Amino acid sequence: MPVEPPASVWDFPPIAVAGAGDIVAAGADLEPGTVLAAYRRGLFPMPDSHGPLLWWSPVDRGIIEVAGFTPSRSLRRARKAFEIRVNTAFDQVIRACADPRRPGPWINDDIIESYTRLHRMGWVHSVEAWAGDELAGGLYGVAIGGLFAGESMFHRRTGGSKAAVAGLVELLSDKYAAERVLDIQWVTDHLATLGATSLPRKRFLRRLEQALELPLPEAFS
Repeated sequence: MPVEPPASVWDFPPIAVAGAGDIVAAGADLEPGTVLAAYRRGLFPMPDSHGPLLWWSPVDRGIIEVAGFTPSRSLRRARKAFEIRVNTAFDQVIRACADPRRPGPWINDDIIESYTRLHRMGWVHSVEAWAGDELAGGLYGVAIGGLFAGESMFHRRTGGSKAAVAGLVELLSDKYAAERVLDIQWVTDHLATLGATSLPRKRFLRRLEQALELPLPEAFS
């Protein structure tokens, strides 16, 4: 089971008074207790290369509904092409996601260090798509109770990241599937093809509050 870190010395403002923007707070740190407190409040960190650490809670929050998830034909095809593994290559996954050659890089050394610490404490996990001995794609994210907050994904083979998403949905598809929250932050065109949708912030926070009371999926516990 995950190891609970010391409580954060920081406190975040109530999201209810955050206003109409996606950014809720700035500053603080990336200590394990701070990061977990943020996710439990519906926030996630994303650094600004020209300023302080920013904490986000999108007005329209991207999610993938686990219960009733219906993969497209291309997603089913991608899933069948790869073996799904959990936490066997976390360092490779997070560093592939942080590749500075990718568009809009934001995963810096501080983020890597923080989430690697949380991985070792049992809170952050990688879901990997393998083709034999080759890591073809994957994703990583934070698991707290019934929340899985997806942070980033990558692929080295066509369909590798799609397979990882499909594999993650499978891992979350237990008797609590209807109540679990698979958070993807924002709905991009690519994620929309994988079945992503969005919730207004208030509705997402209500779902999150309920999800945090659930047990972890077996794969992450």
